Amino acid sequence: MKGTFTLDGSEVPFHEGQTVLEAARDAGRYIPHLCAHPEFEPHGSCRVCTVKAEGRMAAACTLPAREGLAVESATDELRELRRGLVQLLFVEGNHFCPSCEKSGDCQLQAVGYALEVRSLHFPQLFPDRPLDASHPDVLLDFNRCILCELCVRASAEVDHKSVFALGGRGIDKHLIVNAESGRLADTSLSVTDTAVGVCPVGVILKKGRGFTVPLGQRTYDRAPIDAPPEKAGKP
Repeated sequence: MKGTFTLDGSEVPFHEGQTVLEAARDAGRYIPHLCAHPEFEPHGSCRVCTVKAEGRMAAACTLPAREGLAVESATDELRELRRGLVQLLFVEGNHFCPSCEKSGDCQLQAVGYALEVRSLHFPQLFPDRPLDASHPDVLLDFNRCILCELCVRASAEVDHKSVFALGGRGIDKHLIVNAESGRLADTSLSVTDTAVGVCPVGVILKKGRGFTVPLGQRTYDRAPIDAPPEKAGKP
């Protein structure tokens, strides 16, 4: 079955089983998002893709597309909501973009630019999160984790290793590795695992490859994340 719905007044085609976010992406329409990934089932954890469908708020990544559905995305209300969510993600971690290897390839940074986040607004928490450099090929910097669970899902569903998980609750929720020692070196992670390359920020980094692509020539340096499809940088 095929059909169309409207996104900010323009028709968007979809086929059966697609979500609003998937159909919009296929049509070249950008809806800000962070935890959504085309290789995994919709998750709806970050809420950055929140839209208004027929007067009700919903996550575009989990909202089924249906014939005649009226969806709003590019409103001041939704932009302000998304901006607040992104600001919270920045203050809940330790994000120092000028010194981060992921700068220019970071989806959080790119979405922040697209939403014109010019200040963090909220007090920064500066959590005390150690690095894990125990693995010979992969470095973990927990300071940058936004709890999107992409590495968790990739490791479980694609790599079939379940190396990563989230522990704790509320403000204490954090990324952990599946080893009694808590060290990445004591897991079955391989540098070729899907989980290693799926992180949208700078948590999981391959060692020995830093700055092989110079700053200024990276994905979102070449074009912003919300640029037209033929120009936009996409993860």
